[in-house]
Amino acid sequence: MSPRIVAVTGAFGVLGEVVATAAALQGARLALIDHSPVPPDGLAEACGIDALVLTGVDLTDPVAANAAIAAVAARFGRLDALLNIAGGFRWQTLEQGDPAVWDLLYATNVKTAANASRAALPLLKASPAGRIVNVGAAGAVKASSGMGAYAAAKAGVHRLTESLADELKADGVTVNAVLPSIIDTPANRTDMPDADFSAWVAPADLAEVILFLASPAARAVTGALIPVTGQT
Repeated sequence: MSPRIVAVTGAFGVLGEVVATAAALQGARLALIDHSPVPPDGLAEACGIDALVLTGVDLTDPVAANAAIAAVAARFGRLDALLNIAGGFRWQTLEQGDPAVWDLLYATNVKTAANASRAALPLLKASPAGRIVNVGAAGAVKASSGMGAYAAAKAGVHRLTESLADELKADGVTVNAVLPSIIDTPANRTDMPDADFSAWVAPADLAEVILFLASPAARAVTGALIPVTGQT
């Protein structure tokens, strides 16, 4: 079997980097897509000499999303899995918060996934095992104080996942989402220094679930919103 072609959006972030590196270790050929102008040191090398690195891509713009996926097609000739990891988070109460944050989080979470998915559909339909994996949030199932804008955006990702899974069922393309609780990242540790980090989800563990859903073995799973909330 030829190597899987996998595109990772938000590939320069903590989770994206872990997912991309793990996919490369499984033999995938990678397209790394991110809004940032500079990838993390060593990421491209860890993903293989033929990894496609696309910087400065604004996936909230459908034209930019189309161009990014066109570059993937030009490099690899096909696409087997799209991992929509690009997203954003803000904590704010409704009373004290900035109304513009609602638009920001909708754009960075829902529009990025929708635009990348739309652009990738022709390639994924042509794959014998086309896969889309989105990143939702456990906090969007039941939101707490300060999580309104973020939870609303991630709830949009959940509904996108379900709707697109039904839309693509006849085409053999599966669409699923992982719903992590707090991910153990340096930024989260800085923001919550007194938390019990052992109760958080390790990026590597979340990556394992994402990559299973992106694999041919997950052919019978679609439209699923899978909680990934750690071991404690």
